[in-house]
Amino acid sequence: MILLKNVTIVNEGSSLHLKKRDLLIKNGKIHQIASNLTNEDAQVISKENLHVSIGWMDSSVCFGEPGFEERQTLKNGIDTAAKSGFTTIMLNPNNQPNPQDASGINYLKGKASNEAVTVLPVGNFTINQEGEHLAELYDMQKAGAISFYDFKKSINNTNLLKVGLQYVKSFGGIIQSYPQDNHLAGKGMVNEDDTTIHLGLKTSPAIAEEVQIARDIQVAAYTGARLHIPTITTAASVLLIKEAKKKYSNITCSVSTNHLFLNTSSLTDFNTHSKIQPPLRDEKNRNALLSGLKNGVIDTVTSDHIPLNVEHKAVEFDQASYGSIGLESTYGVLQNLLHTEKTIQALTSSYEVFGKEKPQIKVGEIANLSLFVPDEKYTFEKEHIISSSKNSAVLGKKLVGRAYGIINNKKLVWNG
Repeated sequence: MILLKNVTIVNEGSSLHLKKRDLLIKNGKIHQIASNLTNEDAQVISKENLHVSIGWMDSSVCFGEPGFEERQTLKNGIDTAAKSGFTTIMLNPNNQPNPQDASGINYLKGKASNEAVTVLPVGNFTINQEGEHLAELYDMQKAGAISFYDFKKSINNTNLLKVGLQYVKSFGGIIQSYPQDNHLAGKGMVNEDDTTIHLGLKTSPAIAEEVQIARDIQVAAYTGARLHIPTITTAASVLLIKEAKKKYSNITCSVSTNHLFLNTSSLTDFNTHSKIQPPLRDEKNRNALLSGLKNGVIDTVTSDHIPLNVEHKAVEFDQASYGSIGLESTYGVLQNLLHTEKTIQALTSSYEVFGKEKPQIKVGEIANLSLFVPDEKYTFEKEHIISSSKNSAVLGKKLVGRAYGIINNKKLVWNG
């Protein structure tokens, strides 16, 4: 049994919202909620200004295993997610081999079973992510794949996207399409703007994202199937999706915390930790993303967690790999930008986006809870990183709010 003492419940729409209560968890369920509970057999969790919400869900997480265990094993990744406040993660096909049939999905589910964090595998959209032939989408969905995505790879063949969307519509599948026209992006590594033009690096214009999104919206509208556009980054992208949502209900999108928090000024010292995909944009676009999240155009937020060992980052900028870890800093970034209720909404909206039942804070319900302190201020340093890889784009930044753990799958992970 677990007893949470004097915690503030953040659960909009509930009569308990912003009330301080004790919660007794027994056999993985919320057994009691009251003002002053005692139980000699329970493990007591108590911390000043501790808050609790339904468990957070991250829609874009990468680990190294299988194939790149030196970056991050499943064990280390799951521990990182739990101590960062996430009870559920969607695991991208960014390893080797990538899951592209039922056995690949079953392997990942088996490796991650009996853990505190619920791991939902994302399967390849095409075989070997080569963009030529569809992977075994139906079989993967039956095995437990939550969506299909050639991770960070554009679907260049428009007809293949159309056929794929038509196919998954029959069984309620969701396809993710990375928003980049490769012909327009070329070999660009950073955004094309007034800051980066002086860096001597190859640039990628914002229109490379926007043209692809415009195409994807049209194809999704034609098929009526579910399309998710991950990690949008520009003001025009927000506007395109805003207008599409007035007509269609089958299109959703996400934004990464790095793009909400950082802009291309982070690149002026050629910091390879800030080399990410899509590239960081200028301040105008960053502000548009934040507005798009606040007004509901952007459906959900992701850490876009991509661990890379030092050999991929401690090189010249043009030789460095793309990616930043983000699980550990996601809550502190969002709480720095938003009020608490909006932060929790952003961290839990992926349930609706990807068709998962949303947890509840109610007696008799399964305990799926995130634990956090919203007003703790600190500078994010390596000591705050739990991941075995340390490639964080927000190192040295001032954050507000710390996650301290989770209760999920009859397990407690506490980092207090």
